[in-house]
Amino acid sequence: MEAKTSYFVLKKKAVPEVLLKVVEAKRLLDSERADSVQEATEMVGISRSSFYKYKDDIFPFHDNAKGKTITMVIQMDDEPGLLSVVLRTIADYHANILTIHQSIPINGVASLTLSIDVLPNTGDVSMMVDQIEQETGIHYLKILARE
Repeated sequence: MEAKTSYFVLKKKAVPEVLLKVVEAKRLLDSERADSVQEATEMVGISRSSFYKYKDDIFPFHDNAKGKTITMVIQMDDEPGLLSVVLRTIADYHANILTIHQSIPINGVASLTLSIDVLPNTGDVSMMVDQIEQETGIHYLKILARE
């Protein structure tokens, strides 16, 4: 019986250092700044066995997200123009907004649910999420699903 594959979305700070180094080694190989796995692993400071063990199991979120739908929920202050800032950020990264649902604000905080189509020309999704999270008035952002 085959084991079912499961996926998790983690913030960078929750990922073990060795896995981050595997991603960096893959980036060095893809950008041709390293000519071999041996050279890439030496540059990032991991063993070749660690690289081969994890290379097919870790990748930057944005690399796998192209052509996918991401659903996120955001809790934000009920401030004029804040929704516009969030939508503008998504547009700046060339993602397509499929659905928007904003709840009636309670105690000055509204809940916003967005479904976003990540296109081949969309920028780095993790950077987009970080930029939205950094906006004044954003309390919480969580990616609920990726299809």
